[in-house]
This record gives sequence, structure tokens and C-alpha cells, in this order.
Amino acid sequence: MRILLTNDDGIYAPGIAALKHQIQDLGQITVVAPAIEQSGVGHSITFSQPLRIREVHLNKEFVGYGVSGSPADCVKLAIHEIMENKPDVVISGLNMGANVGIHILYSGTVAAAVEAAIMGFPSIAVSFEITEHYADVHDAAKVARNVIERIIKHKLPRGSLLNVNIPSRPANQIKGIKITRQFAHDFKETFDKRTDPGGKAYYWLMGTDKLIHHEEGTDLSAVNEGYISITPLRYDLTDHAMYKKIEGWDWKHIIPEK
Repeated sequence: MRILLTNDDGIYAPGIAALKHQIQDLGQITVVAPAIEQSGVGHSITFSQPLRIREVHLNKEFVGYGVSGSPADCVKLAIHEIMENKPDVVISGLNMGANVGIHILYSGTVAAAVEAAIMGFPSIAVSFEITEHYADVHDAAKVARNVIERIIKHKLPRGSLLNVNIPSRPANQIKGIKITRQFAHDFKETFDKRTDPGGKAYYWLMGTDKLIHHEEGTDLSAVNEGYISITPLRYDLTDHAMYKKIEGWDWKHIIPEK
């Protein structure tokens, strides 16, 4: 089993180290991750400047490859340039913070898994909801390993993607697993307006209390209730219902006759 492990928190992040430690017996692990944190970059790719790859060592031990680009860049480079053989599965995580609801669109963690799916590889994005009440990433990595092992046993189809979110609580307090859909509503985030030393205004995006949102069957509500959420995702953004609707509109005489 060849596993490509990546993330968006960066190759030095504790989440990817903890997850690598937990899954290293599941197969041959190749780590290719951003050289610096790339949280919130979404599915961006680098094409206006060169990408660089360097070997990363910690305490004289080889960790993996650091890439001067986005998580999607990491997946592309890993598969086309770094790995001698293609991966059997791509895992992105363990992300420090949940990736649920509309945050899936901003997430570099999920974007890396989406990129892998687009390229035809089964992929898993794994995130851990961190709060002031609980933030043990090593415990969360153990939980993630059990989920990943079960998924791998079922042999994900080519190009499939599962988004896994682990709630912020000890493993023995997690209530179970729920298969969910994406919470697709606004989180009603706000900006905090502040003033810099020069007297000029600047703005800081503020998070929202996700506990105030609830919609049964969604990733957000499952995590809020103490369940591991597993959401199958697809990268086809076509609104098929609207497609059918506008297909029947009168589109004649839009283009002038020659």
C-alpha cells in the first residue's frame, strides 16, 4: 500500500507528524507538504513563479518533501515528479481545525484531496476540531488512524473523496460515526475593524460560533454533537437542477445573424 500524505498546515505541523506516526504501519508513506503554512488557500495552484522541492529533516531524520507552493501543487508534484510509483490512496491531514460547511471551499486540506480525486486517486481529507476545551492532536491522530484503516479496507473507488472531521473531545467520549452531507449555509462571519499605530483602519476576519448552527444530517451538526463526520464529496459543481431549468429558456436571437 503506497500512501501519499499531505496537508495545508505545512510540513512542520504537529498534525501531519502525529498522523504519519499512527499510519506508518499501513503502508509506504511519502510525505509531500507545503514548506510553510497554506491554510485557507483553497484550490489555488502556482503557475506564475517556479516551484521548489527540498528534502526536510528533523533531528537528523528524513521527514519528507517541502514544496514552495499550495497543497494542490504538492499533490501534483508528488505524483508527477517525486513518487516513483503512483499512490494507492492520498491522505490530507491531520488538519488543525474542522473543515465543515462552506469552509470546505476555503480549505487547502480538502483541496489537496480534491486534486488527488481529479487525478483519479482515492483520497481522504482528515481534520480535527480544536477548541479551548480539548486539543490533543495525538489522541485525534489515533482516532483518525482507525477511521482511515476502515476506509482503506473497503477500497475506495477511483477518484472518490471522503471528508472526515473529528470532534473536539477525548476518543472515549466520541459518540460514534455519522455519514453526513455538507452544511451549505452561511456561517455569518464578521470583520473586526481595528486601527494600526499609524491611525489607519485594518480588518480582521472573525470566526463564528458553529454551535449556534444546526441542521440534522450535516457535517457541522454531527461534529457539534460529538460524532465523527464522514462526508463523500465530489468536485463537479454543476447545478443540475438549474441546468435543466435554463436549458428550456428562449436563447434564440441572442447571437446576431451574419
